[in-house]
Amino acid sequence: MQNKPCHILFLCTGNSCRSVLSEAIFNHLAPAGWRALSAGSQPAGQLHPHAVALLHARGISTDGYYSKSWHDLDVTPDIVITVCGSAAGETCPAYLGPVVRAHWGVDDPSHVVGTPAQIDTAFDHAYRLIRARIEAFLALPLAQLLGDRAALKAALDTIGALQRN
Repeated sequence: MQNKPCHILFLCTGNSCRSVLSEAIFNHLAPAGWRALSAGSQPAGQLHPHAVALLHARGISTDGYYSKSWHDLDVTPDIVITVCGSAAGETCPAYLGPVVRAHWGVDDPSHVVGTPAQIDTAFDHAYRLIRARIEAFLALPLAQLLGDRAALKAALDTIGALQRN
């Protein structure tokens, strides 16, 4: 992984909200040579409009993003991070292949029922949590960790435990 671009797949079931937020935020912040993708095991077929609006409000482009299956990826990822939440008893898809895997659970804001303010709060919380985790990831000594898969996995797992508000 050291001498080639690094591809990170953010994976969930529907690929309409959390994984797309992760892909867009990562690509917005990532250094050259790093690229995030997102996909789902059962893609919804469209991006959640609230997720798209939130990204646009934060100045993050969604050009070219769409809800897709993991079978439609144009590259094999190096790292797969699942972002399914546990509050609704979701089952995360399991990506099989020779990749570093981690889980960064995020409750699905698209399932929140309530006032517009409550829904906005849920989306904002998911955004802030994902962004904090991605910023922690990008602050790691990546060149060093890419040569040590076990250390990279341990670092990703530690980041997945972050629950910032």
